Amino acid sequence: MGYHSPQVEVSVRLNTNESPVGPPEAWLDEFVAALGHVDWHRYPDRQATELRAAIADFHGVDPAQVFAANGSNEVLQTVLLAYGGTGRTVATFEPSYQLHGHIARTTGARVVSGERAADFTIDDAEIARVMGEAQPSVTFLCSPNNPTGLAEPRSRLTTLLAIAPGLIVVDEAYGQFASWSALELLSEDRTLAVVRTFSKTWSLAAARLGYLIGPSWLVAELEKVVLPYHLDVATQLAGTLALRFVDEMNDRVAGVVAERARLAELLSGQDVDVFPSEANFILFRPRERRGHEVWQALVDRDVLIRDCSGWPRLADCLRVTVGTRSENDAFADALSSVMTSEEVHA
Repeated sequence: MGYHSPQVEVSVRLNTNESPVGPPEAWLDEFVAALGHVDWHRYPDRQATELRAAIADFHGVDPAQVFAANGSNEVLQTVLLAYGGTGRTVATFEPSYQLHGHIARTTGARVVSGERAADFTIDDAEIARVMGEAQPSVTFLCSPNNPTGLAEPRSRLTTLLAIAPGLIVVDEAYGQFASWSALELLSEDRTLAVVRTFSKTWSLAAARLGYLIGPSWLVAELEKVVLPYHLDVATQLAGTLALRFVDEMNDRVAGVVAERARLAELLSGQDVDVFPSEANFILFRPRERRGHEVWQALVDRDVLIRDCSGWPRLADCLRVTVGTRSENDAFADALSSVMTSEEVHA
């Protein structure tokens, strides 16, 4: 089964964790102007030199430690083409981002899932069990975790670093919204890589640009398996120019974090259990209603969120993206209407 998020025509769409606003107008002006100077009859820079240098400068690393691709999902795919495959094992801790296991299986790797506690945390004993029994070639942590929103504490990662036999990949698609980053633990001597995306805080979901920061020897291995000229000129330009607008990005992050707190407060007054989040979304579970029933009733009220209720370990759970203030108010009002109504869906 593939990874899908059903889309329906609604006025308020809060189901795919996108930025609630588009990129700065100044970025768009610069991007359009730059496209006018592209030599379209030539292949793009195969090494994405300017983009990798800009990302490296942003993070204070060497460009040789940066790998960029078409969205963080292609980064993950490239990692698994290099380090997954038949005869190898990939470890995840569920529930987590479904594509980690899905992509691993498409490469022929065996996927082993460690279990999270009822509050979605992982304990050191479970990490030790999975590492000892599975001896994974790749271990994925998603922090903040999707769909739960929890960020893994530093101690969890240091435990994993001490005992994991293979590569550790921390997927930080929502990393800018969290209180700390695994980037702080990177070094040439550690089998640790961090994956990020331009889709969320940079408001560039349409551009499909993601990247990995890791040891230079790891990046060199990824370059061996990625297709030539995989990253087109427009995508490289979009990312390079976006990195000139760091202040605007930081303002958007701060705005989403503040609105996330307000949305959590709105949810706390309803008949639902709300899980702590350090991402740009919130997972919650209705107490007295079935999750899918609530999801459908929201759609009927012109609001779309993510239905996680049928996913393993997430019975009746729903996930809402932090939108604009008006979108969040519309969602909260619709949810209040649903939770106090007598309607029942099959």
